[in-house]
Order: sequence, then C-alpha cells, then structure tokens
Amino acid sequence: MSTADNDPRIRRGMETQLKARQARLDAGEKSLGWKVGFGAPAALARLGTDAPLIGFLTDKSRLPSEATASIAGWTSPVAEPEIAVYLGSDLVEGADRETARAAIAAVGPAIELADVHFSPDDVEAVLNGNIYHRHVILGRADSSRAGCVLDGLVGRVYHNGLMVSETTDSQAVTGDLVDIVRHVADLLPVFGERLRAGEIIITGSIVPPMTIAAKDTFRFALDPVDTIAITLEG
Repeated sequence: MSTADNDPRIRRGMETQLKARQARLDAGEKSLGWKVGFGAPAALARLGTDAPLIGFLTDKSRLPSEATASIAGWTSPVAEPEIAVYLGSDLVEGADRETARAAIAAVGPAIELADVHFSPDDVEAVLNGNIYHRHVILGRADSSRAGCVLDGLVGRVYHNGLMVSETTDSQAVTGDLVDIVRHVADLLPVFGERLRAGEIIITGSIVPPMTIAAKDTFRFALDPVDTIAITLEG
C-alpha cells in the first residue's frame, strides 16, 4: 500500500504539487523526471512517514556543471550530492525488483540545490513546495551501469576545494535505489502520473545535506563515472 492511501497529508500535498507541475508544463517547461527526499531513517521518523517524499524536476531548474548559481534571497541554502537514475523504459505500478532493475538504463552523479526556507515538520507543506527544490546539476549518464550496478562507486564531496566527505556505500543514507525507483513507480499512478522512459530520478543525498553560502564552490566526484561542480553567488 502506498503512503498516499493511508496518509492524507501526502495525498493533499501531492495533489497540490502536481497541479503546480502541470501549470509549469503548460507554460512551456519540459519534464526531466522526479526527485525523492526525506528518506533517511531519522527523517522518516521525524515526519511519521514510511517512504521518501516525491517531488518533480523540469528543465527550467537544470544548470550545467561548472555554472554559477545565485542564492540571493534564499533562507537556508543546501547542496546535496546524489545519484541520478535514468529510466530506459516505462515502469508501471507493482513492478518487482528485476523489472525495476531492467528499466534502469544508466546512473550518474547529480547535485541538487535546495532552500530549506521553513522547518521540515509539515509533510503537506514540504510537498506543496516541491521539497525545497531550486536547481539540479547532472553529470554523465553511465550506461555500463544499467540495472543500477553500483559496485566500485566512490563518492567524494568537496567544499571550497577541500574534501569533506567520502563514501563507498552510496545507499547507506538513501536506502536501496531500486526500491526507491519502485516506490516512485507505485506512488505516481495514484495521482494520474507514471514513470516514463527518458525520465530521471535523483534519489536523495548520499551524505547529509551541506549548508552553503555565496562564493562557495561545491564539487561532487562519483568515481569513476564523472565529476560535477557548482559555484554560488549572492
């Protein structure tokens, strides 16, 4: 059973969020795919949920690697190094793990920039605001890792040139990525959407989100796939 079936906060929040998404698509934005957040055990406990929350991505929020992003007017900006999963085929509700794996055509690095402009205690409000999303930076999609092959990946996070985090377990904080893909595939049809070939899912920060400020640089190396970076300005 999806959390929307037994949690009215999620149902109301997703309905509002997806209406906003449709309005943006109607205005000319193009869908990139989806994002998940608040899937770590502590976040699930804090919010009283049993699965990550889901938001959306469009082309308007995408920035190229090495770009400069303005965070002027943001309240509490953070950067999150994530793994992006690329869908090579549609994935329907109720798919088993092997079907979900087969739908994953590639993986690669991503950085999400978010503005946590209010305390993340109200599930409905967090969903209404698309889980604080502001920008996404995507790296190379590695098709040799189709099926969500994560063996040998090392994530290294650099803040202002200094390595501040390193992990060889890219699922330690997020949970199992195939299960995340299945969760998105199960929840979207409740609201008349579905996971489609060509979409991506950014699957949550592989380390705790990092507070950032104007003039900072943030770099994420997902070795041996690719390295991406962003510079912030006020």
